[in-house]
Amino acid sequence: VKGEYEKAKPVFERQVKSQPNSANYNYWYGVCCLKTGEVEKSIKYLEFASKKKIQNAPLFLGQAYDETYRFEEAVDSFEEYIEAQTKRKQPTNEARALLEKSKTSLRMIKGVEDVCVIDSFIVDKANFLEAYKISEESGKIYSYNEFFKVQGNNEGTVYETELANKVYYSKIGSNNTLSIFSMNKLLDEWSKGAELPGSVNEGGDANYPFVLTDGITIYYASNGEHSMGGYDIFVTRYNSGSETYLTPENVGMPFNSPFNDYMYVIDEFNNLGWFATDRYQPDDKVCVYVFIPNTSRQAYNYEAMDSDKMRNLARLSSIE
Repeated sequence: VKGEYEKAKPVFERQVKSQPNSANYNYWYGVCCLKTGEVEKSIKYLEFASKKKIQNAPLFLGQAYDETYRFEEAVDSFEEYIEAQTKRKQPTNEARALLEKSKTSLRMIKGVEDVCVIDSFIVDKANFLEAYKISEESGKIYSYNEFFKVQGNNEGTVYETELANKVYYSKIGSNNTLSIFSMNKLLDEWSKGAELPGSVNEGGDANYPFVLTDGITIYYASNGEHSMGGYDIFVTRYNSGSETYLTPENVGMPFNSPFNDYMYVIDEFNNLGWFATDRYQPDDKVCVYVFIPNTSRQAYNYEAMDSDKMRNLARLSSIE
């Protein structure tokens, strides 16, 4: 297939129609569906191939289950694949990383927050910040290029406090990954940027910072090992006693997903929140959701709820 799944898909579709009991044709058609965004459709074919013991079928089936929020089944599929690969003395690193992500997601879907989402906008990824209409009291958010008046492919964002005397921004840091820095304004000059201390910049890229008016609570996105996949939104607080940040917490579902979720903003004066996600969007678009922040976290009862309904709530399938 050599990665040309779009071209290969109609070929395997014809083959699987003419020979529906061929494990190989089911496998390849399932993989092509998965790789071209028809994830739900891929499951039937990959399940068939997996039952017929096609070697890599459980690996791709696990990925399809993961993308459709069937995390328990994803965990089972990855474990089956790892066990078979271990017997064959074949590498399992990729599958083990995917397994850990599915286990993280399984824990999260058991605590989906009951949040009131009031609107959503599909916008161009390049200028998605225009969808954020926050009060002056909440500070300002800019793209990196807009704030620093530079050109180039800088995906970072900048948060400026209400008094315009401090900014938080993302750029390549000491680990050669995106890290969050801050600068203070001294008279008319900005200080030299300093990487935030402690846990914020550990592992993966850290980007899209937003700080509450208390000056110590920071929301940001990271694609490190505690993410479900791509960027996830995290929150932490500055501990002035130790001059570092507390261990970041993943804000969980429905805000986070196996896709990229970021730029979580709370306007405390209008009691509104925003976040952006590329789940189920084409490459150049993102969806910005507007929600009413909870004063304290309230989760749905996972055990008492139908699993399909739970999955739909977790992935924000409908905001009616």
